Amino acid sequence: MDDMPAGLGRRPDLAVELDALGIDDPTPGRVLAQHPGRWLVGVPDDAPVLVPARGRLTATPVTGDWVALDGAGAIAAVLDRRGTLVRRAAGDATAAQTLAANVDLALVVEPLPDPNARRAERLVALAAAGGVRAALVLTKADLDPDGQVVAARLARRLGVLEGVAVSTVDGDGVGALRALLEPGATAVLLGPSGGGKSTLVNTLLGAARQATGAVRERDGRGRHTTVTRELIALPGGALLVDTPGMRAIGLWDGAADAFADIDALAAACRFADCRHEGEPGCAVRDAVDPERLTAWRKLAREQAWVEDRRAAAQARGRLLRAHTRRQRADRRRKGRE
Repeated sequence: MDDMPAGLGRRPDLAVELDALGIDDPTPGRVLAQHPGRWLVGVPDDAPVLVPARGRLTATPVTGDWVALDGAGAIAAVLDRRGTLVRRAAGDATAAQTLAANVDLALVVEPLPDPNARRAERLVALAAAGGVRAALVLTKADLDPDGQVVAARLARRLGVLEGVAVSTVDGDGVGALRALLEPGATAVLLGPSGGGKSTLVNTLLGAARQATGAVRERDGRGRHTTVTRELIALPGGALLVDTPGMRAIGLWDGAADAFADIDALAAACRFADCRHEGEPGCAVRDAVDPERLTAWRKLAREQAWVEDRRAAAQARGRLLRAHTRRQRADRRRKGRE
């Protein structure tokens, strides 16, 4: 059982992981979707099952998780995650939200003719922070005759190896996109509402499975239709997580190597703490696209702010725990007097 049956993806050494759990006759499975208090789990050689969770889990199950079901059919364990997309929870600098787990490839989706480079940059950084390779997909290529050129140029700017423009109207670029989706691998779609993600899923499936909204006349954008993260098996053997459109893209673990080009150039700066602004001997300022450098500065400031908020929350937690211990000690002392 080193790999799961077709339709659930690949997980080397799955049998060894299950044996180490100490659960009697566990059934392996993969979370296909989340619902309030229940999870839709794909299991070998059977239809997916909607199950609860039981006991003290190491993490709340999310779409893409590999899990072990106990004899009663409940999730009893969540296996270690490999390749996880985590963002800062909206409105809370001290909480994280896991979007999907065990992901091999993040498809960063932006619609033509006017893709948002800054948003794509953040999504690439989010993927890099979770150890997930990213590729750029520009949808609605029929709206821009130079779509493939735009995709290649923007991919270079983002520091990703693959950039493809796709039209679900005439099929241009669909073959190149399919080539990125290896059998058994798990990819996730990341992008804005109305960017064409659900239409892209339907095209890859060859069937109208995902709901799609009408296109607005004023800007050619679709309406938000996907409301949950769902793991879908594609005909070629790959799996794809369709996600709702992302409005807030707050990073949780920094930008990782999403700005590796800037980090490499910075090694040649005269000062180790160079901010690449007005310092003499800066090797970055004149060698990097000013907009990309601005994005790097903004993310660095944002991450520093998040880390300050986390440190403050941890300090408050330590003080509260110390206060609670003192109160308990005082009560015990008074009880002995």
